[in-house]
Amino acid sequence: MSQQAAAYINLEIYEDSVNLLGVAKVKMPSIVFPCVNISGAGMMGNMEVPLYGMVDAMSVTINWLTTTQDSVRLAAPKKHQLDMRVAEEYWEVEDADIGIWPEKYVMVVRPKSMDPGTVAPMAAADTSGEYAVYYFAAYRNGEQLWEIDKRNMKCVILGVDYMADVRKALGKQ
Repeated sequence: MSQQAAAYINLEIYEDSVNLLGVAKVKMPSIVFPCVNISGAGMMGNMEVPLYGMVDAMSVTINWLTTTQDSVRLAAPKKHQLDMRVAEEYWEVEDADIGIWPEKYVMVVRPKSMDPGTVAPMAAADTSGEYAVYYFAAYRNGEQLWEIDKRNMKCVILGVDYMADVRKALGKQ
C-alpha cells in the first residue's frame, strides 16, 4: 500500500441543502470514547477501559469571518442539519501521483453559543458558533468512514456497527 499525504483545498457548508454564504473554518467534533476504571484481584493497579461503542458528547465550532444572516440563522434554538462538502487534494508519495478526494461530513446540531466576535478597524469580525452534535457521519469518495448517531445508539466505523449487539441486548432493532 502506498503512502499518502493530503491537504484541504476548499469547503462549503449547507443547511438542509441550502448553501450557507460566508467564509468559514470548522473545528470538527472529537470522537471520544468514555472510559471506566477497573481494578481488582489479579490486576496491577487501575486499568482504564473504553466503554464498547459509547461516545461522549460532541461539539463543533464554526468560525466565520463576519456575521451574516446565515451564521445568525444557525443560532436559532432548534435542530439544524449541516452538510459540509470538502475538496481534499492527496498525493501518492511513492507513485508521485495526485488527485482529489470528495469528502462530505453530515451533522445534526443544536446551538450552544454564538460569539459575534470583535469589532475593529481593518479586521475580520471572527464570528463563531458552537453547536452540540447529535449525529456525525463522514464520507470519502462516497464510502462511509463513520456514523455516530447518539439518538439511535449507532457507532459505525468502517462499516461495523459497534452498538448493534448492545441494541439487540436491549430488545431494540
